[in-house]
Amino acid sequence: MINYWWVTRPKRKLNSIPEVLAAFANISLNQEWQGQRGTHISFEDALEKAGLKRIGERRDQGGSGGRTYASWVASLGLIFTQESTGKIMLTLAGEAIMAGESPALVLKNQILKYQFPSSFSLSRGVRVSERFKIRPFRFLLRVLNDQRLQYYITQEEIAKVIVVEAENESDQCYEYIVNKIISFRNYGDGCLEKDFAQKYRPSRGRINYEKPYNHLLDVANTLINWIEYTQLAKRDEENKLVILYEKRGEVQDILSHTPPFIDRPEEHEYFQRKYGVDPKHSKDTRNLTETKTITPKIIAEQQIKQSFISESLIRPIGTITPQVIGKIAAESGFEYKIVEDTLLQFYPHGAIGSFMTEYFEMAFRGRDDSVEFEKATAEIFSSVFGFESQHIGPIGLTPDVLITSDISQYIGIIDNKAYSKYSITNDHRNRMIHNYIKTYQSDQKYPLAFFSYISGGFAPTINQQIISIADETKVNGSAVPVTIFIKMIENQKNTSYNHQKIKDIFSLNRQVLLSDI
Repeated sequence: MINYWWVTRPKRKLNSIPEVLAAFANISLNQEWQGQRGTHISFEDALEKAGLKRIGERRDQGGSGGRTYASWVASLGLIFTQESTGKIMLTLAGEAIMAGESPALVLKNQILKYQFPSSFSLSRGVRVSERFKIRPFRFLLRVLNDQRLQYYITQEEIAKVIVVEAENESDQCYEYIVNKIISFRNYGDGCLEKDFAQKYRPSRGRINYEKPYNHLLDVANTLINWIEYTQLAKRDEENKLVILYEKRGEVQDILSHTPPFIDRPEEHEYFQRKYGVDPKHSKDTRNLTETKTITPKIIAEQQIKQSFISESLIRPIGTITPQVIGKIAAESGFEYKIVEDTLLQFYPHGAIGSFMTEYFEMAFRGRDDSVEFEKATAEIFSSVFGFESQHIGPIGLTPDVLITSDISQYIGIIDNKAYSKYSITNDHRNRMIHNYIKTYQSDQKYPLAFFSYISGGFAPTINQQIISIADETKVNGSAVPVTIFIKMIENQKNTSYNHQKIKDIFSLNRQVLLSDI
């Protein structure tokens, strides 16, 4: 039995979940899984071929690696085993990801619903202690939102206090945890029980007395990675986990509603189908009793979907173009016409949401991925918002992206800054005023409507800095946190921002807020 919070982690981050799910669906969907070693090995082979699992010496030749990855997607409520047939099925959340919905939105929903006990936590080979009745990620958000803890927690505090002692969501338990964290900050390991290492020893193997907390620190790191995937919280420059500034309102809203726990975790299909309801549905009413005949067409569709999902995770695909069809045809090995028909049937509007996890992370990577961040921004303005868009950063003494609206007859310039707290330095200010704005303020097809910075986050001084540039140049500007820009992208399906509205948003002469969009 595992006497602490535990999540399975064949990979420490969730970025590859859509690809793993697609590979799993390609091999195993509507097939029996339990005891089918050949299928398990085939899935493991598929993961290695797709670069999702390292090729090398396997622990055994029985497909245990494949089973580990299958458990990963099951633990997140994306698949279940149908009791009447023993066959693997997708939950609504799994279907949503395979249909090209934003994995970040779908998985955020799953992460916030993640609970102990669950069908997974009670399963053979896992068995997380039944003393835990808690939704771990909601609990972490509650702790992060606590002023007494200065709105942060550390990996060590999660490892040595929260994952071992946070048993439930009662106020009594919560207050105990807050006070224990404060005590840990004052006294360190001295506040831990004398038998701590023995009481919370690894579920498998012996205690490493030189590093007795490593397994708990590993769990804490994975929990942080998962909550970072939701784009609600992130580690700051001091490696403290904090709620993102522009997400504080959303977190408050999440914590203001306490949904009931999912019941009957011991009944696998019932629990998984209830847990696996995606954000667009309130319950799973599908009739899955009919047996589907697996035809060559269905096999081709699954393989094309797998290739498309892999591609959509690494670059923005807002529309199905001949270039996209050609790329997927080359990767999947199917004829162009078959690929075209499949993509237009299942992804007629592309799958821009699939890229948003990668785009979010790009906004915090510093200079490492700056060019790709710029290219992605240009592609998003073009394919999502309908601008003529150019990546002009490499020209030199130019902004990163130039957008042109023939509809509203204006141009705008965008500078990408991949930092968590970007501040406009004097050098950057001069460059924006004397190079970028001066160049594009005259002799252009249309007037320059605005300048804007898109970044992971901004320093508190950003509003004054934007106003200073706007006052000197008489051109409006803005600072757009990446989470707000992603929200605009997600809203575009229903809101359909016209170019005048985008001009208004990007011309506010301050940081753009959620209420502005």
